[in-house]
Amino acid sequence: MAIITDEEFGEIVVKKRSLAKTVSLKIAPDGRIQITMPPYAPLLAAKALVKTSRKQIRELVSQYREKLSYTKNQQIGKSHHLLIQTATKPSSVKIVGTQILAEINEAESVESTANQQLIRSKILVALRKEAKSYLPRRLSFLAKEHGFSFARSKITHSSSRWGSCSSSGTISLNIGMMNLPFELIDYIIIHELCHTKHMNHSTKFWDEVAKFDPHYKMHRNELKKYSPYI
Repeated sequence: MAIITDEEFGEIVVKKRSLAKTVSLKIAPDGRIQITMPPYAPLLAAKALVKTSRKQIRELVSQYREKLSYTKNQQIGKSHHLLIQTATKPSSVKIVGTQILAEINEAESVESTANQQLIRSKILVALRKEAKSYLPRRLSFLAKEHGFSFARSKITHSSSRWGSCSSSGTISLNIGMMNLPFELIDYIIIHELCHTKHMNHSTKFWDEVAKFDPHYKMHRNELKKYSPYI
């Protein structure tokens, strides 16, 4: 993985993937621009894409910000709170206890790409801390309560999925789950636990989910209102 620092767009992550056939661009779950390219493609190709696609990137960033930006004081996860203040010193963001304190220079906009990345980086730290503390314990509790077993658990934020279950029994849970209501967190965990018995979304799988979450259809629809992106 490589990082390109752009004056307008901030940090741009460049990843090489063996299955990639072309150079592509998207907004990653952590809010940064991500370029995916074949292993043989030079870094120069990524830089050229940024240079020739600035208008399209601006539109992509604008669409993302409309859905998710941090410009006002708000609750983060279950126990953190974002507080935005104006300052005369250089912009900075730090975590003080359960408070994410963003001090934005008075000559800058909190909406700028650089400041949004600063804020988002600390929000990721806070959510990861909450997720590591809560999700594995809740997973173990629900597994024991409903008679499931799994090999191990992982806390991630590497994809746009809420969770996953591998064929070897590893259950991965997204740190973005900490922004969800508790009943939806349980729905996702039960969903993944049921995958330890049915590695598909067959009728048998959904019947299994219904045993432990009779309101799973309502929870499934409610989940569509949220995004694991941060």
